[in-house]
Amino acid sequence: MDIGRLVARSARRYAGRRALDGPQGRQTFAEFGERVARLARGLRSLGLQPGDRVLDLQPNQNTYVETDLGIPGAGLVRVALNYRLHPSDWARIADDCGAVALVYDARFAEQTEELRSGLDPDRVVVIGDAPGRPYEKLLAEQSALPLLLSCDPDSLCGLHYSSGTTGHPKGAQRSHRNRMASLVNMVTDVVGSLPGPDDVYVHAGPITHTSGLFVLPFLAHGATQLILPTWDPEALVDAVENRGATHTALVPTMIARLLAVPEVDRDRMRGLKMLGYAGAPMPSEQIRAAHERLTPNLVQYYGLVEAIPPVTILDAADHARGLTDAPALLTSAGRPAFGVEVSIVDESGREVPVGEVGEVVTRGDHVMPGYWNAEGRADLSKSVRDGWLHTGDLGRLDDAERLWLVDRKGDMIISGGYNIYPREVEDIVAEVPGVHEVAVVGVDDRDWGQRVVALVTVEPETSVTPEAIIEHCRARMASYKKPKDVRLVDSFPLNSTGKIAKKQLREQLNAEATATWNG
Repeated sequence: MDIGRLVARSARRYAGRRALDGPQGRQTFAEFGERVARLARGLRSLGLQPGDRVLDLQPNQNTYVETDLGIPGAGLVRVALNYRLHPSDWARIADDCGAVALVYDARFAEQTEELRSGLDPDRVVVIGDAPGRPYEKLLAEQSALPLLLSCDPDSLCGLHYSSGTTGHPKGAQRSHRNRMASLVNMVTDVVGSLPGPDDVYVHAGPITHTSGLFVLPFLAHGATQLILPTWDPEALVDAVENRGATHTALVPTMIARLLAVPEVDRDRMRGLKMLGYAGAPMPSEQIRAAHERLTPNLVQYYGLVEAIPPVTILDAADHARGLTDAPALLTSAGRPAFGVEVSIVDESGREVPVGEVGEVVTRGDHVMPGYWNAEGRADLSKSVRDGWLHTGDLGRLDDAERLWLVDRKGDMIISGGYNIYPREVEDIVAEVPGVHEVAVVGVDDRDWGQRVVALVTVEPETSVTPEAIIEHCRARMASYKKPKDVRLVDSFPLNSTGKIAKKQLREQLNAEATATWNG
């Protein structure tokens, strides 16, 4: 089944049930299905053809879910733009994918001026009052009959971008088959049971991120999706306590903020049937606090942009065991989802014995077809060979097929659930006059998982300051990527080949962080 048919099926089957409850009001499944159909027809009325790439820039709101499903329902390829990125990132993504249309929220009118200038103005659709074709008018002009296309399940429905190790965007291709595989495994392995009419998934964090994985599972089974406009831990507690929320997923940083809410306890959160977390490691003491104060129904899942989650799952039973007689389980990423294969291989691609460390590889319907514009790209470290995705992560499997992630082959930083590539930050820091050399590393952080630290040597007789470097980064890149800490150093440790020994730097800084926590 493709996305367009799934929406039409739910609109028929659950017509009178509440589908969405968000900043733009409430919608039944019938109303939601009609709007998605009108959007799909509206986009095709602009002359767009199957396979055309459509940029989508919105915060959390009802129309985000409409475009998430309506764009691929029209046979088009949706390219979601993270609103936290810098406009220069959006421009690079648009150029790389050859975008021919844009749907955007009016709140981003000023930031998208340059982006819009490169597109046919007739193919710029705006939600709200700003330059472009009005979204609501486009929908009103169309039929509400579903646009049911003959869709190959392996045709693309989306491109999901993250920065390459050189700072250039890399777009993981996502097919209808990929999303349907994720739907099945989210229900069977993460949610653990079929959502029903009394279940409410609350999008507490950005739908562009981990929360978006739950759009299809809850739509497919007639449950409600409650959309919070911004991340607010107090609002999430209210959603569970007073608005019937039963399921949600967060990154560990959000769970830390939730635990900081005064008087939050299991009584207030008793309606929560599932609290999923992903995107970064979570310290054992934070898992214990979440289990004791929030809910015993904790589920961790691991995945990648290139292998739509879940790849592996650490379920509620494993969490309970980990908090009693098997503490090592809390450091595991869990076992493969249904239909997902995971293996550990050496540098030659040969499977290693159980318990030995090697590269994590995975195979199944969740794995991307490949990267967009991959030819000639040396920075695309994750590749698909003979159906197996080589993830770039190092790990080991035990004899029960549980996966332990050990390290990353690269130097990627995960802060607050977001991937940050040091090279991209280093290139921006190096632009500051007087900077001689720079090394960016991720340092363990209790709140964020990791924080970005830049170590810098400066040219003689210059007056570079850490504050000036941070300000320069703030103006040139997304705020979450900029260094949280800049340190001026006299020199760097070097490895045997004369390169900066980043591993040694990380170890030194992590030892300092641990000493501070324990001090």
